[in-house]
Amino acid sequence: MKKQIITLLALGLMAVTSQAQDMSLDELLNVVKRAASESSKVNQQREAEFKRQRDQQRNLLTQARNQLAALERRTEELKLAFDENEKTLADLETTLAERSGNLGEMAGTVKVLAGDLRSAIEESMTSAELDNSRLDFLTQVASQTKLPNIQELRQLWVEVQREIIEEGKISRFTTDIRDERGEIENGVTVTRVGTFNAFDSNGNFLVWKSASDAGTGTGNGELQRLQKQPSAQYASMAKSFVNAAPGGLAQVPVDYTRGTILQLVVQTPSIQDKIKQGGPVGYVILALGAFGLIIALIKFFMLFASGSKIKAQLKKKQPNQNNALGRIMSVYTENPDADIETMELKLDEAILRETGPLESGLSFIKVLYVIAPLLGLLGTVVGMIQTFQMITLMGTGDPKSMAGGISMALVTTVLGLVVAIPLTVLHSILQSMARKQTQVLEEQSAGIVANMAEK
Repeated sequence: MKKQIITLLALGLMAVTSQAQDMSLDELLNVVKRAASESSKVNQQREAEFKRQRDQQRNLLTQARNQLAALERRTEELKLAFDENEKTLADLETTLAERSGNLGEMAGTVKVLAGDLRSAIEESMTSAELDNSRLDFLTQVASQTKLPNIQELRQLWVEVQREIIEEGKISRFTTDIRDERGEIENGVTVTRVGTFNAFDSNGNFLVWKSASDAGTGTGNGELQRLQKQPSAQYASMAKSFVNAAPGGLAQVPVDYTRGTILQLVVQTPSIQDKIKQGGPVGYVILALGAFGLIIALIKFFMLFASGSKIKAQLKKKQPNQNNALGRIMSVYTENPDADIETMELKLDEAILRETGPLESGLSFIKVLYVIAPLLGLLGTVVGMIQTFQMITLMGTGDPKSMAGGISMALVTTVLGLVVAIPLTVLHSILQSMARKQTQVLEEQSAGIVANMAEK
């Protein structure tokens, strides 16, 4: 401001100086007064403007202070509201965590239930009749990350109820099965008894193979016919059940293990398989047993025939050469004049001649029933040697590697006893029959000698 005043005064002086050359002192004084008066007016105007601006700034400052105070009060109010909201938010977060925990637990339970139900349905025989849409639904529910909705919960309950109902039904439907040769049979009529058994139209037992067990590559399970059917008793019962009239009563075999026992039937070795496990020693034992049985049967019929002829001869006084007793009696009739000592020797000779054929073969049968258990013991030793060799080569980690030797040891022992016991019984029977007939011959011979002594 001072610089501006000085500048104006300088300009005025310059103007006065320039004009002083042409005017008098009075005029110069008037000019100076006039310039001073104008300068005073300008200063007053400027001072008034400054005051006005000062008052305006004061008003603005007052307004700003009032606004600041209002904002500070608003800040306090908002701070209080913020603290209250923080507390409310903490309470709501606690409530949300509790409710989310319950919902999360419910979602986990639903996922576990859906997974378990899917596994049960996949292994269930009802899947052979019903479509796979329920498996797709259960897979989706078990794998999703979001919470299940009401519709999904209801559908899950429906699937549980459907499986429970199907487990208690006897159903008949048409489907494709895989036969014992591994080929697909189309349009086979299947009768399902709950989730326990299934039969084809011929009464053959079927088992359910899930997708993982069947290895079809299609993602679907299938019904398979057993390679080895159960005994005829159960097979006939199953056939009668399949052919029974609807609504009638019929007996049916039920595998409460849902196929486990039927699968074991396939793996159970037959008699032929068990004989093969005996190896060469087992075959030798069976051959000796068969040979001994044939000899025993032949000897039994021979002794039975000779015994019948001897009994017939006892009823007759005239000797007949077709039996041992008749031939011994003919010795007496052919030598009526012989003395007692000679007759006794001749009769003893005849008895010895007839006793030999009666007892022939019995000693061989005795040898066979003694050899049979010894051969069984031999097979046992050979089987145990094989077992220990496998243990030496492969260790004890694989029981199947030792099963062959153990089976041979046990089977040969059993075969030796199976052959020895019947042969022992047959030998005893045959020996008793031969001894009885020999006793008859000796009694009749002693009677002849006694009659001669009386005479």
